[in-house]
Amino acid sequence: MNLGDMLTESSQSYPESIALIYGKKRLTYGQLNEEANRLAHGLIQLGIKKGDRVGILLGNCPEFIISYFAVSRAGASAVPLNTMFKENELRFILGDSQSRAVLTSSPFREILRKISPQLPYLKHKIIFDRRWLWKDISYLNLRRRQPAAEPSIAISGEEAASIIYTSGTTGRPKGAMLTHNNLLSNVASIKEAFKSTSAEVILCVLPLFHAFAATVCMLFPLSFGSTVVIMDRFVARQVLQTIAEEKVTMFVGVPPMYAVLANTAIPEGCDLSSLRLCISGGAALPIEVMKAFEAKYKVSIYEGDGPTECSPVTSVNPIEGMRKPGSIGIPVPGVEMRIVDEEGKNLPPEKIGEIVVKGPNVMKGYLNQPKATEEAIKDGWFYTGDIGRKDRDGYFYILDRKKDMVNVAGFNVYPREIEEVLYTHPKIAEAAVIGVIHDGLRGEVPKAFIVLREGERMTKEEVITYCQERIADYKVPGYVEFRESLPKTPTGKILKRALREL
Repeated sequence: MNLGDMLTESSQSYPESIALIYGKKRLTYGQLNEEANRLAHGLIQLGIKKGDRVGILLGNCPEFIISYFAVSRAGASAVPLNTMFKENELRFILGDSQSRAVLTSSPFREILRKISPQLPYLKHKIIFDRRWLWKDISYLNLRRRQPAAEPSIAISGEEAASIIYTSGTTGRPKGAMLTHNNLLSNVASIKEAFKSTSAEVILCVLPLFHAFAATVCMLFPLSFGSTVVIMDRFVARQVLQTIAEEKVTMFVGVPPMYAVLANTAIPEGCDLSSLRLCISGGAALPIEVMKAFEAKYKVSIYEGDGPTECSPVTSVNPIEGMRKPGSIGIPVPGVEMRIVDEEGKNLPPEKIGEIVVKGPNVMKGYLNQPKATEEAIKDGWFYTGDIGRKDRDGYFYILDRKKDMVNVAGFNVYPREIEEVLYTHPKIAEAAVIGVIHDGLRGEVPKAFIVLREGERMTKEEVITYCQERIADYKVPGYVEFRESLPKTPTGKILKRALREL
């Protein structure tokens, strides 16, 4: 079975049920299936073939979901692209994945025009306009006159359905290859873990290019006739009004969203009684935020976790069992988790070590990086890089990160990537980046420690502007500190531990 088969089954079982809601627009399962098929045929007509990669550079909208399934049905792998990325970031991912086409919208046309000359594999830029027509520089109305039937392409469950790039310690993102089986197994695990026995109405305000939203807010609900209510940005009062108007049963968010909602006045006459449960992931949920939200809305938040490489959900607090605030819960059905020492040996409860995961949800590997794949997956176990413990009830807790990573509102940011940008500035001699606590909303933000070259002068604003032009805004240092020198080991390695202690 593959993702296309999943959508086919849903469209046959619930042809007239509403699959997608976006503002005033409604799309039934039958219409979603037909749109995906027509676009898939259009992609095949352009020359997209089995095994190719196709980028999706779109914000939250029905077109993203149509594109995702169309790419899959053409036999290609979808490469979701972060809409906040700048030229260098997009150029690298489209180049590394050798994407042959990109599905996008008008706001991204100019940035793609700039980077296209360095991307010989990128042959087609297909633009969605607001009238739901497909356009390409060479092909107008690609979707028109295409068959409504599913393309007859045999797609194995072991083929990569999606390649999602996740930051790496080398400073370059790595493409996690998630197969159809990986994603479908995770969908089945989530359905059982969330106790979803009938159709849900799920609000999707998390970015669909993120693994968390793609699986939990898109694939999971569309697997059993549920409705996805799409919002393109998080505005607290609009979220509350949408929950009331569309009778949303499940809200999926990251901790900063819950912190804002806990401090937002509920609009008058806003009936939120349809809301059955809330799911939090992407970063640790402060217990005080959980308490404030639940006291106000009378709905429980269930915290879970999982890396992109695991499709991504690995654990969640049980919906009908004991909930432990501060814990990421227990493994979802079909997934194993354990705590190991430096040698990979299993550790008993309450002992601290690295969290490793095993199951059908674990990725096929990193695209073009066999060595990194071997280092990450050993004997079928994925080494997450998270330091944690398991209590005597089998609940897992994340205590720290083995990887040198900063978690900015649920987005993984690796200091090395920022440092490499800083080192390209002619005035900067040395740079080191760590994560520091900013506030209860964003959690951590990057802080840059900088040593200038002799005789040079520079301001914090110059550093920030330089970074803003080269990396996504959420990666830009929130704090900058100029120093005469940086603490180092005897071998000359910068001591980040000492910077954190400062």
